[in-house]
Amino acid sequence: MLNAASIIAEGEAITGIADAEPQLHGNLRVLVESLNKDARHSAEGHESCRQALLRVVKDRLLAQKWLRDFPEIGEEVIREPIFLTGLPRSGTTYFQYLFDRDRRFRLIRTWEAIMPFPPPGHDPESVARRKAMEREVNEELRSKVEGFDALHLIDEDGPQECHLFLEYGYGAAGFHNMYDVPDYFDHLMDELDLEPVYRIHKQMLQLLQWKTPQPRWALKYPNHVIAIDMILKVFPDACFVMTHRDPVQTLASICKMTFSLRGAREAQPVDPHRVGQQMRHFIRRHIDRIMAFCTGPDAARVTHVDYYRLAEDPAAVLDEVHAGIGIDTPDDVREAIASWRRENPKGKRGENRYSLEQFGLDEAEVRELYSDYIAHFDIPTEAEGTARRFTAA
Repeated sequence: MLNAASIIAEGEAITGIADAEPQLHGNLRVLVESLNKDARHSAEGHESCRQALLRVVKDRLLAQKWLRDFPEIGEEVIREPIFLTGLPRSGTTYFQYLFDRDRRFRLIRTWEAIMPFPPPGHDPESVARRKAMEREVNEELRSKVEGFDALHLIDEDGPQECHLFLEYGYGAAGFHNMYDVPDYFDHLMDELDLEPVYRIHKQMLQLLQWKTPQPRWALKYPNHVIAIDMILKVFPDACFVMTHRDPVQTLASICKMTFSLRGAREAQPVDPHRVGQQMRHFIRRHIDRIMAFCTGPDAARVTHVDYYRLAEDPAAVLDEVHAGIGIDTPDDVREAIASWRRENPKGKRGENRYSLEQFGLDEAEVRELYSDYIAHFDIPTEAEGTARRFTAA
């Protein structure tokens, strides 16, 4: 059995740092209780999970030390960050890679997310070593997760999402994709205070930004949609770009990803129908948060993106997005985006096959469940959107 208190105590013993953020311990305790109740890990999976949680504790404590020893880090200004978000599997990663072609933005690098210390501006010589370590991590994942490259676009020095930084506050919705933890997910949505979680997220950006050039951050994580109100408390000048894709398709895709990620850890075959029911609920809860914010008083803070138009003509869509966030599109940025698209055609990294039926879900029922979201944003079906795209091409 996992024990939250012992994991924190072990992290303190290894780092020699007393935890100054005990208010976060309850979040970890709920996650661990949910893991102990529902996750059916193999011995290897159990130890992998424990080590992952221990790493989170150690990194969070090390962040406290850096901020204590160098208080100027806490004075770093995170200026007008842009949060790239949308339902999980709605094209946010593709959009992130397009933003990464724009020299005006700073994105979290994959190796920074996995190994944030020492801050790269403080020890630039460590970067090559950390990239090599990140390659090893990816190779291990490829050996354990079927179709790893097709599941999620990832590169050694490519951009990474914010999940790992939200893990530090034990407030990442993505835990429920990695692990079978339905009680934790509902606690996250109904009771967990996400403001302290995003304050730690901000501290991590300050650590990475320290002693480096400071363009605007572009920060991608689909699950940011559940926390836009809290994000604005921590980053009052933030803006948001939200992708929209047929939620029936995104549900099927997140089921496949969740099934694959859990299968790498569980002792018994993962029940696809259990995954299907959980992810149907998971997407519905995300939709609830999207609808609440986007029909509220701050709805204008969000620039909306049609996934199918983005796939068809990213340059034109980015012109509109840039206008929405108050900037132009220089010619060199336009060419960099076009070049990346030419070099990374659809299917380059393999094909990710999935269907609702695999997970015991009925398309008509799912479409009815998500109908308010579909109608509000006038989202076509995947078949309609794809046909429109190829007709235009």
